[in-house]
Parts: sequence; structure tokens; C-alpha cells
Amino acid sequence: MKELSGRDVVLYDGELLSKERCNTEYLKELTDAALLQNYYQEAGLHQNFGSKAMAHGGWEDPSCQLRGHFLGHFLSAAAIHYAESGDEELLAKANFIVSELAHCQSENGGSWVAAIPEKYFHWIARGKAVWAPHYNVHKLFMGLMDMYRYAGNAQALEVAEAFAKWFYDFTNDMSRKQLDDLLDFETGGMLEIWADLYEFTKDEMYLTLIDRYDRHRLFDPLLAGVDVLTNMHANTTIPEAIGALRVYEATGIERYRDIALAYWKCAVTDRGSFVTGGQTLGEIWTPMRSMAPRLGEKNQEHCTVYNMMRLADGLFKLTGDAQYLDYIEKNLYNGILAQGHFRGGHSNGQTPEYPEEGLITYFLPLYGGGRKGWGSKTQDFFCCHGTLVQANAAHNRFLYYQDGNTIYTGLYFASQASFTLENGGSLKIRQWRDALNGSYHFSSTDSSAQTVREEAHIYLHQPDCLAECFRIETEGEAAFTLKLRIPAWVSEAEPTIDRVDSRAARILVNGVPLDAALIPGQFVSIDRTWANGDEVRLELPLSIRASFLPGADDMVAFSYGPIVLAGLCDAERLLHTKGAAPETLLVHDCEREWGMWKMTFKTKHQDPGIRFVPLYQIGYERYQVYFPIEE
Repeated sequence: MKELSGRDVVLYDGELLSKERCNTEYLKELTDAALLQNYYQEAGLHQNFGSKAMAHGGWEDPSCQLRGHFLGHFLSAAAIHYAESGDEELLAKANFIVSELAHCQSENGGSWVAAIPEKYFHWIARGKAVWAPHYNVHKLFMGLMDMYRYAGNAQALEVAEAFAKWFYDFTNDMSRKQLDDLLDFETGGMLEIWADLYEFTKDEMYLTLIDRYDRHRLFDPLLAGVDVLTNMHANTTIPEAIGALRVYEATGIERYRDIALAYWKCAVTDRGSFVTGGQTLGEIWTPMRSMAPRLGEKNQEHCTVYNMMRLADGLFKLTGDAQYLDYIEKNLYNGILAQGHFRGGHSNGQTPEYPEEGLITYFLPLYGGGRKGWGSKTQDFFCCHGTLVQANAAHNRFLYYQDGNTIYTGLYFASQASFTLENGGSLKIRQWRDALNGSYHFSSTDSSAQTVREEAHIYLHQPDCLAECFRIETEGEAAFTLKLRIPAWVSEAEPTIDRVDSRAARILVNGVPLDAALIPGQFVSIDRTWANGDEVRLELPLSIRASFLPGADDMVAFSYGPIVLAGLCDAERLLHTKGAAPETLLVHDCEREWGMWKMTFKTKHQDPGIRFVPLYQIGYERYQVYFPIEE
């Protein structure tokens, strides 16, 4: 199965496109000299002499042992965005940086190209602590691989091949024990790089490197069903699992497929997660099904969210199991969108209490009275700055997948996808969302025609329905199977919020209801010969869902469809149920603004009351996700 991406998928969703634009502006705002500062320094092309001339600080400061890591993320993000958009300005910037890396590599003797010295690796080989040199250089390798894969830059592959030879020589005379000791220092996604290079070149040197970088001390107990993750640093091992899956894709060696599946079982299936879909406190995995003592200010590291989404994407392509897309959807809304490129929106003379912009929040607090901490553009460069620019480089991913003449829908956002079928026929699928609003009037300055529409008096209140529409565009007829995902968040019971148009999930093909079981967490198959202009409508009921914290039956969080809601609280608040089910405590509040239905709620039976808004819309306010409850 393959995922459609690049220019095969055109995104129309305004919210996602806004994140992309912010991300692209940030990538272009960073100067070439500042991005390359530590590479120039290591290659002897920049003499600083303590003059404070370096433009980037934090983890990119010359005194930091992780210096240079962000440049790899930058190249990866630039390449991914170019593949989607054809942005020649960003491509030119990235191509120049690759050429300068080649210059640095030449100055370093023709092999070494990193912004850190070679001795860091010799230090960890003899057990001397250094901050994650493999993690660091993996980011550079990753950027070079993506520049070759997505942007067609052959020089990036040449630089990577010459750099890889250094690692082959470095590990050439090591015993298995020495290699295992070496790999106990964070290795990042080095396996992924060796797999990429093997697939691109078929050079057997990379099979040798794959074998050398097989982390037996982690992988062997995982395969045996041992929990080796509890209380371990999460993002040390997630890239290793991604790398294992990538090795399987490139080589077909089943051990590595089994490692990736075992990792998911240990990290997610058996362990559980927060309502957001994320995990961790202070960057480490929580105990299995026991997360109540782990609520705090450092929940859900952004890097873990992004990398687990990457792993889920790979496992969906491997298995076709919709659970992985449910996971991606939950983490996109409540991780990626909640932790990066925040933009506020005050208007009509309101004076904002807090800043209206935020770049990246390393962690996502889930406890009472928590507040997101936003990093700066040039003086922090946490690891999550890197995954921020990758995650938001192109949001036309995870939307459509194809396996022969079977097309899968992934996440539901306005878009258009182009497909080629096995018989050579081509088609497009156009997706849009019916807002069920009866109005095109979206602001006080909107001059749209005030057309009378039927929906205006059908939906008197928030319709609590996600209505996705698809139109088939093809010359003649096309025979294929369309698989529509029924999200796990769709309740099989009637929604709890009173509404006029209460309904169950349903699918209509050209206006005719489809006679099929719609099971949450699975796909519905529509197998037919399609004509140009055929339309499919998918209606998914939305409702408040209450989710208990794993390991605590008195702590609850709320979501509306896939979107987690946050209560605006300065400190932890207790909810009184008055004998009612927790999900009935929230009701719509300020449900409509001009032509838009809003996802804002307020509590019942609480004094004082609490307002709830989507977690991803929170900027600098204090909030609470998990609430203790009592009757």
C-alpha cells in the first residue's frame, strides 16, 4: 500500500493551510549563514573568536553538544514542502545549503560533514558521556535523504554516501559487545538511514551497517514480549522502531517488521495513552495503564507525537488496520495542531490579554492550571523545533492511500487527490466538508450574498455532525473500491447532546443510503463501477465523550469527536456529577459565530461554571484537561 502525497494531493482546508504558511514563513526567515553557522565553524570556514556573532542560540549555540541538529530538520521540511507546493524559493535555499555542506565536507577531508567533531563518537565508544551524537547526525542524514527523495538533489545523496563511509570504517573492527555498548548512547534513526541508502544504491555496505546498528539489547526483549519501555526515554527508541520498519520495507527481513509491531504493542496497545493520543511525562514512557501519577507540566513531548505518527503511518501501510489512522487523527488535532504555530484571533476592539502568536511548545501540560510554554524563533532550538517544521511542512499527508484498485480515505479534510489505477485509468476524488450552516457570512466585514438556504432553518442549533462529501471525476467509467474510514470516536449509541436532527452515522451514494454496517474503528467498502460526477456523502455524529485516565476511575477528560476539550481554569477544579454521566456535564455555549458553528461548551451543575474550548485553540491561557469527579 502507498500513501498519496506531494502534488498528487491538493489541500484546501483553511486551518491546515494556515499552519503550513506559518511554517514556510519561518523556514524562509531563518538565514542561510545562521543555519550553517556550526557547520562552517567545524570546517574552519567561520572564525568566531567569542565575538557573539552566532545568530542562533539554545541547542544551536556553539557550546552545545547537539549543535547542528536543526539543519537536518530544516532540509527535510523544505524538501517535503517543495514536493507538495513546488516552492522554488524554498528549494533554492535548501539546494544552496546542500552545496555548502558539500563544501564543508571537502574542507573536512572528504567524508566528515557534521557540525560536531568526530571525537564525540570515539568518546562514546569508550563510554564517555556525550549528548547524543548519533541522534545529531541522524537529523543531517535525514535531511539529505529527503532532499534526494523529494527534491531530486543528487548532491545530497553523494554527501550522505561519503559521510556513511565514515561510520562503516568507524565500526569496522568493533565486536558485538562494543557495538551494543555504543548503541546504548541514543542512536536516533540511524537504521532508517542505512535502509534508505540501501534502497537508493543497493550497496551491500549498508546491509552490513544495518546489522551493526541492530540494537539487540532493545529489540530482542521486545520480541520476547518484555516491557522494556516503562520509565525509559521515549524518543530515544521511537526512531529505532521507525528504522526497524524501514529496514523491513527496504530488505524484506521479517525480524524488523516484527520489531516494529512489537514496539507498537508495548508502547500503545498494552500501555494506553492520554485522551490526546500522546504519552510521556518528562520525556519518558509511563507505566502500563497507570498514568494518574504522571499528570504534570511536561506531558506529551512534541517529538514523540510526531515520530509516533510516522510509525503509525508505516504500520497502516503495512497492515491496512484503521487503528493507526485513528491514532494519527487524534495526535494531529491534539498534538501537532495544539503544540505548534499558534495564532490568536481577537477582533472588534478587543485587547488581547496574552500574546497572539506562539511557535512551539516542547511539552503539553495535561494537569489542572497548566499552561503551554512557547519557544522562541532563534534562541531555543529544542529538539521539538525540528519536528515542528517537519510536521507542518505539508499537511496533505495521511489523507489518501492506495493499494492497486482500492482507495482508502485517511483523515478527513477538504482536498483533491489524483489516482492512477492498475489498468492505467486515472481519476480524481474531490473532498469537501458540508458545514451545515445555511450561510456564507463568515465575518462582520464579509460582503457575501445573503442567499436564503434551506439549511438555515433545518439546523437551528449546532448540528453535531461531521458531513464529508466526495465527488468522483473520471473520463468514462472507473471500477475501484472506495474504503471509507469510520473513526473510532463515532459512538454506536445515540449522542448525549440534545439536538433536533439526532442521527446515526450513514453513507449515501448519489443520495441513496448505503446498506452496510458502519463499525467504529473500521473501513466500509464501496465496490462499484463509478461514473464521472458520482458523489458520496459520509455523515458522522459528533458528541461529547468522557474518557477516564488509565489507572484512575475518578479522573475524566472530554472530547468532541476527535478533538480534546480543555477547561479554562487557573488551578485544578473538581467536577460534581450530581449522579449524572460525566459526558452530560457539558453543553454547547456560544454555539455560532456568523456562519460558523463553534466547538465551545460550558458546564452544568458547577459553581462557578467552566468554559471548554478545543485544546488546539489554547495559546497562553491556563487550562485543565483531566478533572477529578465526585457525586
